[in-house]
Order: sequence, then C-alpha cells, then structure tokens
Amino acid sequence: MLAIGSTYHRPARVPALLAGALAALAFSPGAASGAARAAQAAPASTLMITGAGYGHGVGMSQDGAYGYARHGWTYQAILAHYYTGTSLGLAPSGAIVRVLIGGRVRRVPLEQYVRGVVSAEVPSEWPLAALEAQAIASRTYALTAHAGDQSKIGQRFDVYADTRSQVYRGVAAETAQTNAAVAATTGQIVTYAGQPAITYFFASSGGMTEDVQNGFPGSEPQPWLRGVPDLYESTRSHWQLSLSFHAAAARLRGLVKGSFRGIEVLRRGRSPRILTAAILGSAGTTQIDGPALAARLGLRDTWAYFGVRTGTGPTTPEPDRSGSPVATNPTAVPADSAPITGQGGVPAIAGTGAVAAASVSGVSGGTSAPD
Repeated sequence: MLAIGSTYHRPARVPALLAGALAALAFSPGAASGAARAAQAAPASTLMITGAGYGHGVGMSQDGAYGYARHGWTYQAILAHYYTGTSLGLAPSGAIVRVLIGGRVRRVPLEQYVRGVVSAEVPSEWPLAALEAQAIASRTYALTAHAGDQSKIGQRFDVYADTRSQVYRGVAAETAQTNAAVAATTGQIVTYAGQPAITYFFASSGGMTEDVQNGFPGSEPQPWLRGVPDLYESTRSHWQLSLSFHAAAARLRGLVKGSFRGIEVLRRGRSPRILTAAILGSAGTTQIDGPALAARLGLRDTWAYFGVRTGTGPTTPEPDRSGSPVATNPTAVPADSAPITGQGGVPAIAGTGAVAAASVSGVSGGTSAPD
C-alpha cells in the first residue's frame, strides 16, 4: 500500500532482448496457468475490529447506571454524574406525551407513559436506584424530545414507541418493581439552569461517555451532555468483529475507490469514539464520520479500532492519526466475549455483569441527531 504522499516510481527500462524473452515467458500457457494458481493461492485479507460500548454514547449509560446502583449510588448521584451540572425539578402538572404507535398518535398521561417505558427499557430486577434514574431520564426525555414534524398536522408527536426515541410497551409491560421506581420519583425531571434538559441515554458506554456534538455530528455542544468516565461499566461490553475485505467492501459500497485496502482513523472524541475516518482504496481515500462508518459496518458503537490480518498471520494495526493515547492499544476483548451476530444488520448485545444486558432495549434515548 502506498502511504499518503508517496510517489509512484516508473521501473527502469529493460533491454529489448531480455524484454522479449520475458514477454514470451509471460504469454506461455504454463506461465499463465501458474499465475492463476498463484493468484488463487494468495491468502485473503480480513478486517479485524475491536471495540467497546453499545449505542451513541451520549448521556446516561444504562449498564453504567446499573453498576453505580450496585455500588450504593442513589438515583440523584447517578443522574448528576451523567448529566453534568444538572438539578432535579418538576414536570408541568397534567403533562401529556404524544406517542406514535402503529402510525397513529396517541396522547398518554406522562406518568402512565413512563410506567410503560421503564419496564421496556431495563430489567425489572435491577437495583431500585438504577430503575429510578431510568424513570427520571425517560420522563425528561419525553418532555424534551420532539421527534415529529411540529409544523404538519398528523405528524405532531413527541416520541416514537421504539428505539428511535425510547421503547414504550404500555400497561402490558409494567411490573411492580418498575412501577415502584416511577412512583418514588413522580414528576421529577432533569433540569439545567432551571429548564428541562434533554436526557439522552443508551445501553453501554464501554468505560466513558461522549460529548453530544461528537455523538450526533452537526449538533450544538450542551454543557450537561459532556463525556464522563464510567467507573463501573462491565468489560463484557467489549466486543470484536471480523470481516473479509470482500464483505467490508460490500458494506462500504459507493465509498471505496478502487479495491478496498483498509480503514484509517483520523479523529477521535473525548472518549476513543471515532469522529472521522478514511476508507482506504487502491485508487484513493474517502472520508466518513464515525456514526456513518459504524452504521455501514454494523458496529455496536463508534468506539472501535481496526487491524488487518492476512491469511493466518498476525493482525497489523491500521493507521491511526487521532493522537488518542490509546490509539495503538485496542480495547482488550475477554476470552468469553462472543463476536457480533445480529440479524438484519442489527448487532446483538453481549451479557453484562450479573444481569443480561440483552434485556436492555439497546440504543435508546435518541438514536437520531437532535433536531
């Protein structure tokens, strides 16, 4: 592979007699079949990917909140950690949430709505403090997210009933434990400078959350949505994926110039999440932002490192120009961590801690860029 800035040098001229002999040899049937066999025997290259986290990385990690609750943190402390500089306030009396369900907008009283969300978003067996933190984050998100087009009749709604906003399954999904968490925090919302503050959340941070402008390219920085360390994230949130060069090129179709050669990271965020990367091709490079790259490759998160393995040889790290102190030390993957095996391009989530994170709805609380 030619490095960026390298110059292709024309070979020295070959004497005519020698050139003729070489040409004759090259066009002989035996030589042709030998070249074909050599091409067939050439070892294939594989793109090796290691990473951490599951989701957009902005706001509260559900797996991390579970870890803090297990270590004795209250819901107030958990929320203050993930949403920097915030306080707790009260929702407007009689608030209604407009939920898009099956193509119809339904008006649901706020507390009833939250009861149908918490039980759908996290396991009811989790510690009470984690359920309470989820209740307040979900309540605040419902009041601050405006997913629908507010200018068009019939499209004026606040939230989807799925992971495009947060999962809502109604009364049928309610449990005694999650309802108790909702009741214990009735009306409480997260505020910043006295105003409701949108509370993005997601499944797993891998060890650190991310600034909102990095997690959602094009959005404005917000003081309460800054990356913070996640002390009790389970290492089970680490993952790995391998793709043949052919499969990787297929997923990146339209972006690869020439033949696929690999991926070079250009910039990372506050956490090691990728902000921009270059798709390397034999005929040039194409820049892409981290979320778009993760979506194309089917990654759980933009916290990812790349390497190339040829045949059964060792994995060689891909170039990383981000300057991240861990750029050359990819996340260690536990031996019992299963590779990504999701269906339809949706990656599966690994278990975490004592409670299976498969019970967590996943990348919720605003998977799309803010309006």
